[in-house]
Amino acid sequence: MRIALLTDIYKPSTNGVVHHIAMLKRCLEQWGEEVWLFVPSGKDYEDDEPNVIRIPGIPLADTGYHVSVMLNSRSRKLLSHMDVLHVHHPFVSGSFGLYCANRYSIPMVFTNHTRYDLYVKQYLKILPAAVSETALQTYFHSFSQRCSALVAPSESVAAIMREWGVQGKIVVIPNGVDVARFTHPDHCITRASLSLPDDAVVAMYVGRMSGEKSIDRLLQLFAYVAAEYEPVHLMLVGEGPDLEPLRELARELNLGARVHFTGGVGYEKIPAYMALADFFVSASVSEVHPLTFIEAGAAGLPALGIRSPGVADIIVDGQTGFVAENNDLSFGLRFLRLAQDAALRQTMSRQAVEHSRPLSVENNARRLLELYTELQQQR
Repeated sequence: MRIALLTDIYKPSTNGVVHHIAMLKRCLEQWGEEVWLFVPSGKDYEDDEPNVIRIPGIPLADTGYHVSVMLNSRSRKLLSHMDVLHVHHPFVSGSFGLYCANRYSIPMVFTNHTRYDLYVKQYLKILPAAVSETALQTYFHSFSQRCSALVAPSESVAAIMREWGVQGKIVVIPNGVDVARFTHPDHCITRASLSLPDDAVVAMYVGRMSGEKSIDRLLQLFAYVAAEYEPVHLMLVGEGPDLEPLRELARELNLGARVHFTGGVGYEKIPAYMALADFFVSASVSEVHPLTFIEAGAAGLPALGIRSPGVADIIVDGQTGFVAENNDLSFGLRFLRLAQDAALRQTMSRQAVEHSRPLSVENNARRLLELYTELQQQR
C-alpha cells in the first residue's frame, strides 16, 4: 500500500508528534508498506531516511514549524498516486491533504494530536476567547466533514473533538511507543555526569520547555517538596523557548543544587535518562495522549500528573502513579508521597511496566493499517 503521511513539523524538531510519526513510518516500512512523508520545511536539514519530501516554507520563529502556501509539482505528482493520505495537523498539511484527497479521490485520515482549544488561548491572547473558540469550532466542523476518517488517541480526546464541532465517526486508536527500548535501556548516562547524588530520589520531566507545559508551576511545587524532603531532586530533560527563564526561576527559588536541566537530548538517549530516575512528574494540562507518560511507564517509572484528558487516560490512579486534582495541595502531597515511599514506588513500577505493554507502536500501526485498508476497499 502507498501511504502518505502529512505533517506540519518533523525532524530536526523534537516533540511527541515528530516521534510518533517517525515510529509509525518506520514500523509500516518494516512491514513492507510504501510510506512517504510530506512536510513544510526549510532547506538546512538533510534527511537520513527515505521518502521524505520537504515542501519549501517560511519558518515561524523558533517553533520548528514552517508555513507553505502551495504544493510543488513533485509533491502533487507523488500524492496523486497514493492509496491513502494521513494528515497529522489540520491546518497547513491538513489543507494540502484536503486538496489532494478531493482532486485525486483519495481517502484521507486525520489524527488529532493537540489540544488546539488550549493552544489558541495560549498563543492567540490578543483575540477574545469567544472569538478564538468560535473560529476553532467553525474550522473543525468544516474540516472534519471532508475527512474519510478521524482518529483520537483516547475516548476523552474524542469527546473534546466533538465539542469542537467535529462531525462524523471518530475511531479511538491509542498512541504507542517502542516499549522494548524503554524496558531495556542502554545505561550510557551516569548520575555523576549530571551532578545527581547516588542516594538522591530523582523525579524527572521530559518535554518541551515552553509555557503550555506549566514547568514554572512544577518548579514552584517542587520547592515545597524539596523543603519537606531533602533527598529529592528534579531532573528536567528538554529544550525550548523558556529554558533560560526556567533556569532563572529555579535560582530565584533557591533550587539551584536540587534542579538539574539537561537541555536538549537526542530521542535515542531518553531511555538512558529515564533509567536514572525514580518517578516521572508533569504539571501540564494541555496533553492529548502524551508519549512521555507511556514511555515512563515502559521504563518502570510511576507517574504523577494532573487530572486532564490524556493524562488521566494513561495513569491508573493509585496503581501506576497518581492523578492529582488541579490544585497545588493535591499535587504537592502526591509528589511528596512518591518521593518518600520507596516501597510504593517499587510496586507502582511493576504495574506501570505491565500497563504499558499494550501501548506499543506496533499495536498503533496495526490498527491504523487496518483503517487504511478498510478505507481503500471503500474507495
